[in-house]
Amino acid sequence: MPGNLFIVSAPSGAGKSSLVKALLEADPGIKLSISYTTRAPRPGEVDGVHYHFVGVDAFRDMLNHGDFLESAEVYGNYYGSSQPWIEDQMRAGHDLLLEIDWQGAAQVRKLFPDAVGLFILPPSLAELKRRLEGRGQDSAEVIARRVEAAQEDISHAYSFDYLLVNDDFATALADFHTIVQAQRLHIRNQMSHLEPLLSELLGTPS
Repeated sequence: MPGNLFIVSAPSGAGKSSLVKALLEADPGIKLSISYTTRAPRPGEVDGVHYHFVGVDAFRDMLNHGDFLESAEVYGNYYGSSQPWIEDQMRAGHDLLLEIDWQGAAQVRKLFPDAVGLFILPPSLAELKRRLEGRGQDSAEVIARRVEAAQEDISHAYSFDYLLVNDDFATALADFHTIVQAQRLHIRNQMSHLEPLLSELLGTPS
């Protein structure tokens, strides 16, 4: 039975990365697709763990060879998800999680229409701004641009299957896990390995 593909998107400051990290720690049955990027590693980031860090020429070669399921340019840097790796993992029955923006999500769903899309929202615009300011990394001008970009991202939330508000972290994480579990129990995913039981219960040959 092929694995499930989950797409998670959110505006900057909504807490997506923290929720994804917590879900992966709580559920060993799901793997994170590690994206390729041309940006430089940030302090503490490890190649092959947080991203696959490559040069622009190497990224363009992969793009020209059709190696990316989706790709995008963000703030002058390129990002992409490996299509061969994702397809191999799904064929092996592994559930995968893609942490990408709404544009990448639209690209993925053209090839994987059964992928489950989840969009994470902040509880308010004021809280989003507070979280961005709390990072202590950006100027007021940059934060204002990020808030404006966040509103553009949020305008595309309607194209996703699920909306999750990250107000209380524990509640948001529980909701996130519930969505994953519900997809695993979907009849499309259950039919293959429950066919013998259904045949027995219905008194029909398996």
